[in-house]
Amino acid sequence: MTTATETADLPHWQTEPHHHEEGASTTLGFWIYLMSDCLMFAVLFACFGVLGGSYAAGPGPQDLFDLELVALNTGFLLLSSITFGFAMLSAQAGRKGPALGWLAVTLAFGLAFLAVELYEFHHLIHLGAGPQRSAFLSSFFALVGTHGLHVAFGSIWLVTLMVQIRQHGLGPANLRRMTCLSMFWHFLDVIWIGVFTLVYLLGTV
Repeated sequence: MTTATETADLPHWQTEPHHHEEGASTTLGFWIYLMSDCLMFAVLFACFGVLGGSYAAGPGPQDLFDLELVALNTGFLLLSSITFGFAMLSAQAGRKGPALGWLAVTLAFGLAFLAVELYEFHHLIHLGAGPQRSAFLSSFFALVGTHGLHVAFGSIWLVTLMVQIRQHGLGPANLRRMTCLSMFWHFLDVIWIGVFTLVYLLGTV
Protein backbone atom coordinates (compact mmCIF):
# COMPACT_ATOMS: atom_id res chain seq x y z
CA MET A 1 0.00 0.00 0.00
CA THR A 2 1.43 3.42 -0.99
CA THR A 3 1.68 5.98 1.82
CA ALA A 4 1.08 9.73 1.40
CA THR A 5 4.83 10.35 1.67
CA GLU A 6 5.60 7.81 -1.05
CA THR A 7 2.89 9.31 -3.26
CA ALA A 8 4.39 12.76 -2.87
CA ASP A 9 7.76 11.41 -4.00
CA LEU A 10 6.32 9.94 -7.23
CA PRO A 11 6.72 11.85 -10.51
CA HIS A 12 3.67 13.95 -11.41
CA TRP A 13 2.78 11.80 -14.43
CA GLN A 14 2.19 8.84 -12.10
CA THR A 15 -0.04 10.72 -9.67
CA GLU A 16 -2.00 13.16 -11.83
CA PRO A 17 -5.12 11.73 -13.54
CA HIS A 18 -4.72 11.28 -17.28
CA HIS A 19 -7.03 13.39 -19.42
CA HIS A 20 -7.99 12.18 -22.87
CA GLU A 21 -9.90 14.50 -25.18
CA GLU A 22 -13.37 13.20 -25.95
CA GLY A 23 -13.44 11.46 -29.33
CA ALA A 24 -9.64 11.25 -29.63
CA SER A 25 -9.74 7.46 -29.92
CA THR A 26 -12.42 7.72 -32.63
CA THR A 27 -10.28 10.06 -34.72
CA LEU A 28 -7.18 7.92 -34.28
CA GLY A 29 -9.08 4.76 -35.17
CA PHE A 30 -10.48 6.38 -38.29
CA TRP A 31 -7.02 7.49 -39.42
CA ILE A 32 -5.84 3.89 -38.99
CA TYR A 33 -8.78 2.73 -41.09
CA LEU A 34 -7.93 5.23 -43.85
CA MET A 35 -4.33 4.02 -43.87
CA SER A 36 -5.51 0.43 -44.29
CA ASP A 37 -7.74 1.58 -47.15
CA CYS A 38 -4.70 3.26 -48.71
CA LEU A 39 -2.85 -0.05 -48.63
CA MET A 40 -5.78 -1.85 -50.25
CA PHE A 41 -6.02 0.67 -53.09
CA ALA A 42 -2.23 0.60 -53.49
CA VAL A 43 -2.48 -3.15 -54.11
CA LEU A 44 -5.30 -2.64 -56.62
CA PHE A 45 -3.32 0.06 -58.44
CA ALA A 46 -0.28 -2.24 -58.51
CA CYS A 47 -2.39 -5.07 -59.95
CA PHE A 48 -3.72 -2.79 -62.65
CA GLY A 49 -0.19 -1.57 -63.38
CA VAL A 50 0.93 -5.17 -63.95
CA LEU A 51 -2.17 -6.50 -65.73
CA GLY A 52 -3.38 -3.33 -67.48
CA GLY A 53 -1.67 -4.25 -70.74
CA SER A 54 -2.92 -7.85 -70.92
CA TYR A 55 -5.82 -7.57 -73.34
CA ALA A 56 -5.93 -11.29 -74.36
CA ALA A 57 -6.49 -10.21 -77.99
CA GLY A 58 -9.55 -8.31 -76.78
CA PRO A 59 -10.51 -4.64 -76.61
CA GLY A 60 -8.27 -2.10 -74.89
CA PRO A 61 -8.92 1.27 -73.24
CA GLN A 62 -9.13 3.19 -76.53
CA ASP A 63 -11.82 0.80 -77.75
CA LEU A 64 -13.94 0.90 -74.60
CA PHE A 65 -13.66 4.14 -72.64
CA ASP A 66 -15.62 7.30 -73.32
CA LEU A 67 -13.26 9.94 -71.93
CA GLU A 68 -15.87 12.72 -72.07
CA LEU A 69 -18.30 10.68 -69.95
CA VAL A 70 -15.57 9.83 -67.46
CA ALA A 71 -14.54 13.50 -67.29
CA LEU A 72 -18.16 14.41 -66.51
CA ASN A 73 -18.19 11.78 -63.76
CA THR A 74 -14.94 13.13 -62.38
CA GLY A 75 -16.53 16.57 -62.27
CA PHE A 76 -19.41 15.18 -60.20
CA LEU A 77 -17.02 13.80 -57.58
CA LEU A 78 -14.83 16.90 -57.49
CA LEU A 79 -17.88 19.12 -57.03
CA SER A 80 -19.12 16.85 -54.25
CA SER A 81 -15.89 17.48 -52.33
CA ILE A 82 -16.39 21.23 -52.69
CA THR A 83 -19.98 21.06 -51.47
CA PHE A 84 -18.90 18.89 -48.53
CA GLY A 85 -16.40 21.61 -47.66
CA PHE A 86 -19.24 24.14 -47.60
CA ALA A 87 -21.21 21.77 -45.37
CA MET A 88 -18.30 21.58 -42.93
CA LEU A 89 -17.99 25.38 -42.82
CA SER A 90 -21.71 25.71 -42.13
CA ALA A 91 -21.57 23.03 -39.42
CA GLN A 92 -18.60 24.66 -37.68
CA ALA A 93 -20.55 27.93 -37.68
CA GLY A 94 -23.48 26.15 -36.04
CA ARG A 95 -25.79 26.64 -39.05
CA LYS A 96 -27.81 23.44 -39.13
CA GLY A 97 -30.03 24.25 -42.13
CA PRO A 98 -27.27 25.21 -44.58
CA ALA A 99 -25.16 22.27 -43.40
CA LEU A 100 -27.98 19.84 -44.20
CA GLY A 101 -28.55 21.58 -47.54
CA TRP A 102 -24.94 21.24 -48.61
CA LEU A 103 -24.87 17.62 -47.46
CA ALA A 104 -27.94 16.96 -49.63
CA VAL A 105 -26.17 18.51 -52.64
CA THR A 106 -23.11 16.37 -51.88
CA LEU A 107 -25.31 13.28 -51.80
CA ALA A 108 -26.87 14.22 -55.15
CA PHE A 109 -23.43 14.51 -56.77
CA GLY A 110 -22.37 11.20 -55.20
CA LEU A 111 -25.45 9.42 -56.52
CA ALA A 112 -24.91 10.97 -59.97
CA PHE A 113 -21.36 9.62 -59.92
CA LEU A 114 -22.62 6.13 -59.05
CA ALA A 115 -25.30 6.26 -61.74
CA VAL A 116 -22.75 7.08 -64.46
CA GLU A 117 -20.40 4.37 -63.20
CA LEU A 118 -23.16 1.76 -63.20
CA TYR A 119 -24.09 2.82 -66.73
CA GLU A 120 -20.47 2.41 -67.81
CA PHE A 121 -20.23 -1.07 -66.27
CA HIS A 122 -23.52 -2.14 -67.88
CA HIS A 123 -22.37 -0.80 -71.25
CA LEU A 124 -19.04 -2.63 -71.07
CA ILE A 125 -20.68 -5.92 -70.09
CA HIS A 126 -23.23 -5.46 -72.90
CA LEU A 127 -20.30 -5.14 -75.32
CA GLY A 128 -18.86 -8.42 -74.04
CA ALA A 129 -16.10 -6.63 -72.12
CA GLY A 130 -16.90 -8.02 -68.69
CA PRO A 131 -14.31 -8.75 -66.00
CA GLN A 132 -13.79 -12.32 -67.26
CA ARG A 133 -12.77 -11.14 -70.77
CA SER A 134 -9.12 -10.32 -69.98
CA ALA A 135 -6.71 -9.59 -67.16
CA PHE A 136 -6.93 -5.90 -68.08
CA LEU A 137 -10.69 -5.87 -67.60
CA SER A 138 -10.48 -7.95 -64.41
CA SER A 139 -8.10 -5.45 -62.83
CA PHE A 140 -10.18 -2.55 -64.16
CA PHE A 141 -13.44 -3.80 -62.66
CA ALA A 142 -11.69 -4.65 -59.38
CA LEU A 143 -10.15 -1.19 -58.99
CA VAL A 144 -13.02 0.97 -60.24
CA GLY A 145 -15.67 -1.28 -58.68
CA THR A 146 -14.00 -1.15 -55.25
CA HIS A 147 -13.91 2.63 -55.43
CA GLY A 148 -17.58 2.66 -56.44
CA LEU A 149 -18.50 0.48 -53.46
CA HIS A 150 -16.74 2.98 -51.19
CA VAL A 151 -18.75 5.84 -52.70
CA ALA A 152 -21.95 3.82 -52.18
CA PHE A 153 -21.02 3.20 -48.55
CA GLY A 154 -20.16 6.89 -48.13
CA SER A 155 -23.58 7.85 -49.55
CA ILE A 156 -25.36 5.59 -47.04
CA TRP A 157 -23.23 7.08 -44.26
CA LEU A 158 -24.13 10.54 -45.54
CA VAL A 159 -27.87 9.82 -45.34
CA THR A 160 -27.45 8.41 -41.81
CA LEU A 161 -25.51 11.48 -40.72
CA MET A 162 -28.14 13.83 -42.14
CA VAL A 163 -30.82 12.03 -40.10
CA GLN A 164 -28.67 12.28 -36.96
CA ILE A 165 -28.07 16.01 -37.49
CA ARG A 166 -31.75 16.65 -38.14
CA GLN A 167 -32.72 14.84 -34.94
CA HIS A 168 -29.89 15.82 -32.58
CA GLY A 169 -28.38 18.96 -34.07
CA LEU A 170 -24.71 19.88 -34.49
CA GLY A 171 -23.42 18.64 -31.16
CA PRO A 172 -19.82 17.52 -30.59
CA ALA A 173 -20.60 13.89 -31.47
CA ASN A 174 -22.23 14.76 -34.80
CA LEU A 175 -19.46 17.22 -35.66
CA ARG A 176 -16.93 14.48 -35.00
CA ARG A 177 -18.85 12.05 -37.21
CA MET A 178 -19.10 14.69 -39.92
CA THR A 179 -15.35 15.32 -39.76
CA CYS A 180 -14.63 11.60 -40.17
CA LEU A 181 -17.01 11.37 -43.14
CA SER A 182 -15.39 14.47 -44.64
CA MET A 183 -11.95 12.83 -44.49
CA PHE A 184 -13.39 9.66 -46.04
CA TRP A 185 -15.12 11.56 -48.85
CA HIS A 186 -12.04 13.63 -49.72
CA PHE A 187 -9.95 10.45 -49.59
CA LEU A 188 -12.22 8.88 -52.23
CA ASP A 189 -11.80 12.01 -54.34
CA VAL A 190 -8.01 11.68 -54.22
CA ILE A 191 -8.21 7.97 -55.11
CA TRP A 192 -10.48 8.76 -58.06
CA ILE A 193 -8.03 11.31 -59.43
CA GLY A 194 -5.47 8.49 -59.47
CA VAL A 195 -7.96 6.19 -61.21
CA PHE A 196 -8.88 8.82 -63.79
CA THR A 197 -5.23 9.56 -64.54
CA LEU A 198 -3.82 6.02 -64.58
CA VAL A 199 -6.75 4.03 -65.94
CA TYR A 200 -8.64 6.37 -68.23
CA LEU A 201 -6.40 9.26 -69.24
CA LEU A 202 -3.12 7.39 -69.79
CA GLY A 203 -5.02 4.47 -71.30
CA THR A 204 -6.78 6.47 -73.98
CA VAL A 205 -4.38 9.33 -74.79
